[in-house]
Amino acid sequence: MRISSNQYQSVVLLAMQNSSSGMAELLQKMSSGKSMLAPSENPIASVRLLRLQREEAALSQYRDNIGALKSRLSQNETLLGGISANLRDARDILVAAANPAPAEDLKAMASPLVSLRDSILFAANTKDSEGRYLFSGSAVNSAAIKFDASQAAGSRYSFSGNTDRQLVTVGEGVTQASNVTLESMPALLNQLDKVIATLQSPTLDSKDPAVGAAVRATMDSVDSALSSVSGSISELGGAQNVLQTLDGNHNSLSLANQQSLLELGGLDYGTAYMNMGQLAMALQASQKAYGKVSQLTLFNVI
Repeated sequence: MRISSNQYQSVVLLAMQNSSSGMAELLQKMSSGKSMLAPSENPIASVRLLRLQREEAALSQYRDNIGALKSRLSQNETLLGGISANLRDARDILVAAANPAPAEDLKAMASPLVSLRDSILFAANTKDSEGRYLFSGSAVNSAAIKFDASQAAGSRYSFSGNTDRQLVTVGEGVTQASNVTLESMPALLNQLDKVIATLQSPTLDSKDPAVGAAVRATMDSVDSALSSVSGSISELGGAQNVLQTLDGNHNSLSLANQQSLLELGGLDYGTAYMNMGQLAMALQASQKAYGKVSQLTLFNVI
């Protein structure tokens, strides 16, 4: 069977088009760094890539959550550390007040206790950068501790938050509370407020057994609050250690995923350059062949 020049030109043109489209596709892959431009090129690898990409996105979110959570827990720990220091200072003053002392000396001790009481209240009602109260549980728009000046000393402080934990997802099926609540702190503040009122009384009698009893009762409340705050600080420290370990695990898994993503979907530039050279040579050969065929006439074959 004889092949006409038109048929030969069509074959050569098709070869040129195939080489050109192959080069264009390869250039697109080289530009993107991807070995596949469509899932149909390798369905099995595409499914694995999608799974790895979803897992990598989840890991990235976990690590972002951990970073924000560590900052939040560190802030809580710092504030609780300040409250603990205030409590220890208050206890030192109360120890001095529990010893026999002139009434004027006892009255002088009330002033620093007032400052410490107010400092504890201020720390307990701290807000974050978005204006949400840190120690109010999930009632972030309400101050943790409310002060009612209309009430008598000893009953002016109350907890106005709740004890809900704000849980943050930090891993597959793993959550960590981002908050600490101070529901027991009003009891301490009321006890402290009451003893301050006792020490500030114009009729204070340092020899009155009731005064010593009030001071010792307040010391017990301070000790209880110190124990509670110290426990919360320890809990926060333990949580940060866990988060540090989790973050390290996520980082290791992420590195492994990125390597798998590169192996499955990354372009081998060495092979790509070799293929590009072969396609370019094929295109040049087709162009030369087409040029020769297009110049043929009837006289060339007679």
